[in-house]
Amino acid sequence: MSAPTVAVVGHVEWVTHAVGELPHRGQIVRLSDAFDEPGGGGGVAVFQVAKLGARAQFFTALATDATADATGECLAAEGVETLAGERAGIQTRGLAITDSTHERTIILTGERLSPRIDDPLPWDRLARADGAYFTGDDPRTLIAARAARHLVVTARRLDALIESRVEVDVLVASAADTDEAVDVEALPVAPRAIVWTQGGRGGHYLTVSGHAGRFEAAPLPGPPVDSYGCGDSFQAGLTVGLARGLGLEQALALGARCGAAVLTGRGGLATQLRE
Repeated sequence: MSAPTVAVVGHVEWVTHAVGELPHRGQIVRLSDAFDEPGGGGGVAVFQVAKLGARAQFFTALATDATADATGECLAAEGVETLAGERAGIQTRGLAITDSTHERTIILTGERLSPRIDDPLPWDRLARADGAYFTGDDPRTLIAARAARHLVVTARRLDALIESRVEVDVLVASAADTDEAVDVEALPVAPRAIVWTQGGRGGHYLTVSGHAGRFEAAPLPGPPVDSYGCGDSFQAGLTVGLARGLGLEQALALGARCGAAVLTGRGGLATQLRE
């Protein structure tokens, strides 16, 4: 079977990862073990897509500074085809602090740079994609992504989904994150399936036909280290699974393996699942 083509539509940030505890107001703290890498929802997801052996296409936006250049070089080195609108100024930067419980807190500076439909990008190529994962901002780019054979959308972009009025294959939300709360009745077009993730407890799903089910978390391949990127890698694995022709439960199992692998390393990229 040939490798599927999987597109990611969304943003990428240049992230500094460090270990330490969050300061109290007015306090000075010293962080340790700092390093930089591309990150953000779209960035982490497209790296995972490529590592799973899919032909990875990244519809995004990049600034014109040195960190944007470094981001593009890292994406190319992993075999990602980056299709980016140009934005004047500096690339969005992030600071991800991982504490003693392995939980990450993210601080961002600058505007989230996502592609817009008026960027001169080959949007028609999405119609030839076997799968697409959307974490962008422009509802019109979500409509373009619907041309892919399978479409997965994060609930973090619920406003774009509601405005676009497209039917997605899977909408993914965190059951514990109030920012990703989904009122099913308020959606103008019901997704074919909604998935709620629950971290180490796996998660559950509901299909448009009313079928409800659960999926288990994958065993960790090592001790937990850093939760950064777990959710985005999970959603990338789910999208690749659907693009391979797997059923929902098998695709969720692949996504769970991706999320578990990321948890065992620093940052969002070092321990992503490779197949």
